[in-house]
Amino acid sequence: MDTNRSGVVIRRGRPAGPRAIGLVCAVAAAGALLSGCGNSDKADTGSPGTVPSRAVPATAPASPSGSLSEDRARRKALIPQAKVDYEQALKAAVAAVPASEAIAAELKGSPDAPYWSTVVATEDGTVHTLRVDAVSGKAGPPQTQSDDPDDKKQLAARLSAAKVTAQQAATTATEKTKGTVNTIGLGDADNGGDKAAWTVGVVTPDDWNQTIYEIDAATGKVLSMHVSED
Repeated sequence: MDTNRSGVVIRRGRPAGPRAIGLVCAVAAAGALLSGCGNSDKADTGSPGTVPSRAVPATAPASPSGSLSEDRARRKALIPQAKVDYEQALKAAVAAVPASEAIAAELKGSPDAPYWSTVVATEDGTVHTLRVDAVSGKAGPPQTQSDDPDDKKQLAARLSAAKVTAQQAATTATEKTKGTVNTIGLGDADNGGDKAAWTVGVVTPDDWNQTIYEIDAATGKVLSMHVSED
């Protein structure tokens, strides 16, 4: 782990902690909105769960055979098939749930059937998940998650504190690493405490690496970045 002059923490190799790549694996409404549960690039045909660039991305070393790693090959096969980007997917999800805000999206599925697993929330902290077709942009029916009053209260407070939108966080990330956003989510910052932060995954098409940015949801400051070498 290194820290550059601007104070941004730079991590390389596999990310430590739950907020790195498995952003959209399970919606734990409010308290721990996003939790890691494996590799977000793997194909998933189930219902959506909870839930993706000016530092220079590192180039991951080639595998011994000289071919792409399994994860990078999966990104190379899936991402070009998505005709709908994360922003369009979130707009479709928000339109399907009145008075909601976008809080997460992840590109999933297979090259033949890519989709966005999206999460939105209303002002009172009620969480809804929706599956958005990554080719047509059509949103499926919203599924309401936990109605636990404490979870809803905590998420409502987080939404109130988040002055930076998903789109603004993604723009910050892609200005630093040119590529495609394949995952984005609002959660707690890695440094602990109650600070809300956006985690944005950006995939570069030259090597299909994924760079993960953590961005303060109140100030828009980049807190850390990590380049996946898988």
